[in-house]
Amino acid sequence: MVQVELNGKQVELTLGRLFALASQFKASDLHLKHEHPPVMRIDGEMKPTTLRPLTDKEIEELVFEIMNERVREDYLRIGSADFAVATDSGDRFRVNVFRQRNFTSVSCRRVIRDIPAFEALHLPRKVLETLCARHQGLIIFAGQTGSGKSTSIAACLDHINRTRACHIVTLEDPIEYLFEDQKAMVSQREIGTDVESMDLALKYLMREDPDVVLIGEMRDRDTFEAAVRAAETGHLVFATLHASSPASAIGRILDLYPDYMQKAVRQNLAFNLAGIVCQILLPSCAKDTKRIPATEILVMTGLGRKLVRDAEDNKLDEVIAAGSSEGMMTFTSSFVELVSGGWITHSVAYEYAPNQDALKMALKGISVKQGIIR
Repeated sequence: MVQVELNGKQVELTLGRLFALASQFKASDLHLKHEHPPVMRIDGEMKPTTLRPLTDKEIEELVFEIMNERVREDYLRIGSADFAVATDSGDRFRVNVFRQRNFTSVSCRRVIRDIPAFEALHLPRKVLETLCARHQGLIIFAGQTGSGKSTSIAACLDHINRTRACHIVTLEDPIEYLFEDQKAMVSQREIGTDVESMDLALKYLMREDPDVVLIGEMRDRDTFEAAVRAAETGHLVFATLHASSPASAIGRILDLYPDYMQKAVRQNLAFNLAGIVCQILLPSCAKDTKRIPATEILVMTGLGRKLVRDAEDNKLDEVIAAGSSEGMMTFTSSFVELVSGGWITHSVAYEYAPNQDALKMALKGISVKQGIIR
């Protein structure tokens, strides 16, 4: 039993109590580390709680209490494990337990119960609705950890759920958002709970008669090949990658293969890829909006497919820049919109922009136009 002082009283500390505090303060994340008090990330900033520091033994006691046997075995065997927890209040937390410096640490991400719409997330609605209306193809959401990929995909699936009579199957490790059937029927399979492994989930996927599939992160060749097989057999597939641009996303996929196989992989991508949405989550200066995404969007066209097939990924930026009529958007144009709309400051834009020189020129253009109008 872990005892701490809370509001002047000695109470038993549980992860459930910490989750309740995280929800109360609208924290996005909760962290536990040996000889540190619990820390919450609130509005993007790490803020220590006033609770006393916890020991390694206490942290293990807190987290082992809510682990099932499989997750506990994974952690003890490989030093890391993921699982999800639903609280009595209906909140859901994604939990990662890992070893660092031979001590147990815990990182918990609070998952918002209500799935936000595109507008609430400040995502480009029209192009995402167009992508979601497709009945075949692979749509990749790319970005670093914490960039909002999972939330954006959840918004896409929720849009499909509300607008199309179909069967959506998600393979998740762990489940992050809970969907209720609307026009669609949604089957959510959690790895380790509903099915033993991702390999088995992928093996039986096509027998479940899906129309739309969420495969999650494409960490290896097997997952990527399953995504492509599903796309080329007439399914709409959503997946994620850790990549900073459409070209680097394609590069990450190619890196899974030796050189002699990459031509065939390019052919598969050119034929099956529907689009790539890259995101960067930024601190916002607007009232009631703490963070807002900048996006770069590639919608596959005939020219884009040819460039991917011919290994000319370095020219995809030009396709995106010229493709606004198809809903495409560069990070630079996204940053300009956010600055001109008063969503982010100039300093934030320059700090996070992948191409600062292009942004500087674009923002000068805004200043000149505004000066003429005045």
